[in-house]
Amino acid sequence: MPNESPLPSTVGLLLTGGGARAAYQVGVLEAIADLRKACGQGEGPNPFPIITGTSAGAINASALACGADDFDGAVRQIAHTWRNFQAQDVYRADHISMLRSGATWITLLSFGWLVAKWRRLKPRSLLDNAPLKELLDKLVPLERLPFLIRKGALRALAVTASSYSSGDHVTFFQGDRRIMPWTRMQRFAVRDRITHAHLLASSAIPFVFPATDLHINGNTEYFGDGSMRQSAPVAAAIHLGADKIVVVGAGRMHEPKSEAHLHTTSTYPSIAQIAGHALSNIFLDALAVDVERVQRINQTIKLVPEHARLSSALRPIELLVIAPSQRLDAVAARHVGDLPHAVRTMLGAVGVSSAKADVKGAALASYLLFESNYTTELMRLGYADTQAMRAQVLAFFGWTDPLAVSNAQDHVPEPPVERRMDPLRLR
Repeated sequence: MPNESPLPSTVGLLLTGGGARAAYQVGVLEAIADLRKACGQGEGPNPFPIITGTSAGAINASALACGADDFDGAVRQIAHTWRNFQAQDVYRADHISMLRSGATWITLLSFGWLVAKWRRLKPRSLLDNAPLKELLDKLVPLERLPFLIRKGALRALAVTASSYSSGDHVTFFQGDRRIMPWTRMQRFAVRDRITHAHLLASSAIPFVFPATDLHINGNTEYFGDGSMRQSAPVAAAIHLGADKIVVVGAGRMHEPKSEAHLHTTSTYPSIAQIAGHALSNIFLDALAVDVERVQRINQTIKLVPEHARLSSALRPIELLVIAPSQRLDAVAARHVGDLPHAVRTMLGAVGVSSAKADVKGAALASYLLFESNYTTELMRLGYADTQAMRAQVLAFFGWTDPLAVSNAQDHVPEPPVERRMDPLRLR
């Protein structure tokens, strides 16, 4: 893969989208922080000089980047926020707000264009995410970025969003001056000062949250969730100079065929099921395809003679992919009842039930369940999945496992003991 950055190789982090599913990422970060400390690297530099994120992952990525000079502290703060989440911290969840936004959508779904024409209804989104703006003010102090970049604690932060106005997929980045923007088919990068508006745009799940206007190339365009039309999620970290990238997904990379019969049904799909399927396509599918593409390119590069590789811009990209070992729809099904009553009522109108066995219906809810019981369970899963990959994680970072060293010392063979022959036994 071509190296378009003059900067030295380094480790990058990619946090993908997925609404409330992004809680899983926080558990992964907590596990990495603990492993780093256990290996005696706790006082070392930020392990991720290059940080990229999309959708809710852009918010986590930005919060982490703003604490690049105190990785452990930043992870603790992010974890505290997600461990104490309530839906009302992200969107208005009271009955009046649901009537203003959600009920309008339900009305249009029920009576269509006729009501829209008579009442001139023009709803912008299913939910009002005004509370998220206040949360960003507390969680993501973006004014620290220039200092951290000058200090060398952070090389670059990048967040992506999709333009409803132009159809382009845009990566906004702030970082080292030597990093140059890039352009590809229907996607390009722009050097910019990252603001909370960029994070709101990147995390604006289509139909669910309102689009955000951003100024770009002298024009004002409206942007939505960066996972839309994102054909190459890993690309931004590569363009920014990373050749080792930790990729954290928001869903299983491959659904086991043995479980397929558990989620099939002969009934017509509800609107919630169709919406959940569409969101899974937006948030999950592109990542699996891109990871396969990078791995395939790595295999191709190995076939090129070493002298040819050295004289070219080709370089392999090492990926460490950490993704949920469980189906998050099933986890969400156990917590739908935790949503505020007004939200449950609205989602119930499109087919989301509180039945724990309704995994299909819970797919939509899995992106909106900003409730502590659900987010905490996802964090525990992310932590456990990362710890289960302990050997791969430590090998990726080049950290020495103290447990392995201790076990090796415990099993050191004793030196041979000099044996003296008993003269009587010689007879």
